[in-house]
Amino acid sequence: MNNKKLKVFHVIEALGGGVYSYFCDLTQVFGPSDRVQTTIIYNDQRAEIIPENVQKDFHSNVRLLKVPMNENISPINDYKSIKALSRIFKKEQPDVIHLHSSKAGVLGKVAAKIASSQAQLFYTPHGYSFLRKDISSSKAAVFKAIEKRMASFYGFTTIACGDTEFDEAKKLHDRVELIRNGVPYNKIKTFLNTQPTSKFTVGILGRVTHARNPKLFNEIALQLPDVQFVWIGDGILKDQITAPNITITGWFMNRNEGLEHLNRLDVYLQTSLWEGLPIAVLEAMVFEKPVVATNVIGNRDIVLPSQTGFLIDDAAQAVQAITQLFDKDLRLQMGKNGSKRVDEVFNSTKNFSQLIDLYYSRS
Repeated sequence: MNNKKLKVFHVIEALGGGVYSYFCDLTQVFGPSDRVQTTIIYNDQRAEIIPENVQKDFHSNVRLLKVPMNENISPINDYKSIKALSRIFKKEQPDVIHLHSSKAGVLGKVAAKIASSQAQLFYTPHGYSFLRKDISSSKAAVFKAIEKRMASFYGFTTIACGDTEFDEAKKLHDRVELIRNGVPYNKIKTFLNTQPTSKFTVGILGRVTHARNPKLFNEIALQLPDVQFVWIGDGILKDQITAPNITITGWFMNRNEGLEHLNRLDVYLQTSLWEGLPIAVLEAMVFEKPVVATNVIGNRDIVLPSQTGFLIDDAAQAVQAITQLFDKDLRLQMGKNGSKRVDEVFNSTKNFSQLIDLYYSRS
């Protein structure tokens, strides 16, 4: 194997939510590695980004560069972002450029082309934009056409973060690899607290956005008035959460605080309309929480029905599943099954080491 230390540049516009956790965990594997020298180029303009936390949460051996990138299509701003990225690529001459999520995927591919970069190019969608449920079918068709065009015009390898994303990626082009998202199993496990809760508690962790479907979460809570529900986080759609038995924690200052909230749940409820591969679900499973999740891409890559939890299509099915989980023995068994599954399949230490191996195999 080539013993050269590879210069790896990751580019991400949407550094928030589960993707933020993904990068926290990735840097803990990449930072100490003697095989890669890692730089992360990110957009610090998003409301949920706290630059001081990025410096603190990411491994100190990882270099951070800020490039403004617009979340939505903006010809002038996108042109500026492409120019900034291409200047960096020309100056730094990376061996590997790994682009994350749709927007950075487009900007980074164009910038690499302009810079005549010789780097191996990789792309992880973290949930294809054309699969979103908050956009029109015509807009989804445009997003899909852009993905197909990029796949035919630029030489890159898609690295899917989950099994269903892998299947979708293979429909677009033939250079596709599967390296699943993961979490630092052993580290998270140290936070495990098996003390019983005073009241049966069901919760979710994440931003209160359309993607997480707060209306469904609220509807389920209304049908189970004797159960305590918790939304760990905050967000622009919190006004849709009106059930009196739901508590919204607000933003937490660090990931450990979020993990402490997860520890206090009896059941984890993921009401997403769409996903990439949700980190919070994996974290809850490490804590031996059975999962009730909507039957969508990402969720169904993680949850094994009747083994680690339940997949549901509506509020009625969710209520039925949660009611079944009043049975403590069933909760404990499903929780232990889920924790074991994360260690075997979604362990970031193992999976991100495979990612470095993939870089070397293509360089």
